[in-house]
Amino acid sequence: MDNAFPVGKLEMEFLSDLLLRYTGTDDRVAIGAKVGEDAAVVDFGDRYLVTKTNPITFATNDIGWYVVNVCVNNMVVRGVRPRWMLNCILLPEGQTSPEMVEDIFKQIHAASSEVGVIVIGGHTEVTSGLDRPIVVGHLLGELSKDRLVETSTAQVGDTLIVTKALGVEGTAIIASELSDDLANRGFSAELIERARQFLREPGISVYTEALVAADSKLVSAMTDATEGGLAPALHEMAAAAGVGFLVKYEHVPLYPETQRKCTEYDLDPFGLIASGMLIMTVPVANVDELCNKMRKEGVQCNVIGTVTDASEGVRLSREGKSRALPYFAADEFTKIV
Repeated sequence: MDNAFPVGKLEMEFLSDLLLRYTGTDDRVAIGAKVGEDAAVVDFGDRYLVTKTNPITFATNDIGWYVVNVCVNNMVVRGVRPRWMLNCILLPEGQTSPEMVEDIFKQIHAASSEVGVIVIGGHTEVTSGLDRPIVVGHLLGELSKDRLVETSTAQVGDTLIVTKALGVEGTAIIASELSDDLANRGFSAELIERARQFLREPGISVYTEALVAADSKLVSAMTDATEGGLAPALHEMAAAAGVGFLVKYEHVPLYPETQRKCTEYDLDPFGLIASGMLIMTVPVANVDELCNKMRKEGVQCNVIGTVTDASEGVRLSREGKSRALPYFAADEFTKIV
């Protein structure tokens, strides 16, 4: 099909148009369907109900662990401690054993228990046409109205701060999925294993840092970088808030393991899946206090740019020259799988 979309996110303008035409709202929807907003928010009187759905569609032995952590990330950037979870588990015909199903359930239970989430329901079935399991998580939580953090409230003049580094999740996935190829290309077993462990150290969860930021009330807006990496997350945040960004290339953290893999496979680290990176916009007066709080929690924290007027777009400055930062609807990882 000539007009078929590639694997990855839909084009941002196309999706925005669909959401505008085919989703709804009422006087109780505080935040509804909108590109760049991480979770929906519904008014329940004295509190907000916050809800988010996320799928895990790539092949992984840690699919249950992944679905919890990815959904939790999208909740805690709202400032909410998630409470309840439902999962839709679709399993491949002819490949599904009782042990596989129980392992997924065990992973979900273990990961959710770590962050105080209770699994309260969902749906499980063996489905024709699949070559791997797919799990779709649906997470709910509640919070007082004065604690809500949005993506769309970034302000021109704010400082742009991130935690951890580019492509943490992508680095781990490459190490897991392409370990033999990496070894053939001269990567040591030690480096491959170290990169594989990026899932947990520095980790793809932003649970701690997002709640520290929300509790401090020092941020103006938050989101997390996921599929497509830092670049699309900034574009989506800019669209939600009606602002632009100027990012300083030299200030964006990049681990050596990630840099080497991106160089080897000719990948742009700004477009590599980056769960684990929290993105915050912070009034200038609050920057030092927030960064100190993050460091006390053992979380790496870097100032990488500023919030600019929307007319300036999302730009990357390097060695005194700036250019438009690409969107990366298709994650860079899709080039090598």
